[in-house]
Amino acid sequence: MGAKVITITSGKGGVGKTTTTANLGIAFARMGKKVVVIDADVGLRNLDLIMGLENRIVYDLVDVIEGRCQLRQAMIKHKQFAELFLIPSAQTRDKTAVSPADMIQIADKLRPEFDYILIDSPAGIERGFRNAIAPADEVLIVTNPEVSAVRDADRIIGLLEANNKGPGKLILNRVKAEMVRKGEMLSADDVTDILAIKLVGIVPEDETVIPASNSGIPVTLNENSRAGIAFRNIARRLTGEEVPFMQLEETGTFLQRLMRLFTGSQSSE
Repeated sequence: MGAKVITITSGKGGVGKTTTTANLGIAFARMGKKVVVIDADVGLRNLDLIMGLENRIVYDLVDVIEGRCQLRQAMIKHKQFAELFLIPSAQTRDKTAVSPADMIQIADKLRPEFDYILIDSPAGIERGFRNAIAPADEVLIVTNPEVSAVRDADRIIGLLEANNKGPGKLILNRVKAEMVRKGEMLSADDVTDILAIKLVGIVPEDETVIPASNSGIPVTLNENSRAGIAFRNIARRLTGEEVPFMQLEETGTFLQRLMRLFTGSQSSE
């Protein structure tokens, strides 16, 4: 069967989708998996920056599709992991340069060589989204615990189901435990009640994430980062491990709610 293709998507807001893709790619590579990450956000190339590979780009995804290079020529090897590769997006083209059939063909060529193929979908639900989900075996929806972001996620779930790619799995990003405790932010329970899909990760707000992304050294490589630990745990869950969810706060009532959610999530795996 070859590689499992996982597409990471989100609504329109800046919910950390691309950062999530980069960190999951590195988390899988740390586990010894063979991984290729594809930036499908044609016209808005960012994944190379977060992975620290922007200076190595010669060819991109559209060059492969239009026959200017072989697939292997566009694959950039990560500096630390010999079995982690990036196929960057084209910066000067638009999403019409790529079709769903193109993405399926590329994924099929890569499947025999890798354990995981991660596709970073453009935000939103336009042509680029359809391209990114076309070859997917599984779709991860990244959202923040905010009403507008959750509504976007709900719309994406509907589109995934309409395209026989649903229902998807949920990563809740930038969770601030203190705000949840005060009722100022939606809890994991609230979000999963609304979306009714399986939760595979809760990433806490972490001040190390932005500097790490800016420096091209994703936070997954930081052993002391709580967000980094969360991303590594998500990767482990996606490989089938049963990993307890991180305790976000010592507060009893909030912790009890989380533990109820986590216990239910694990029992459904």
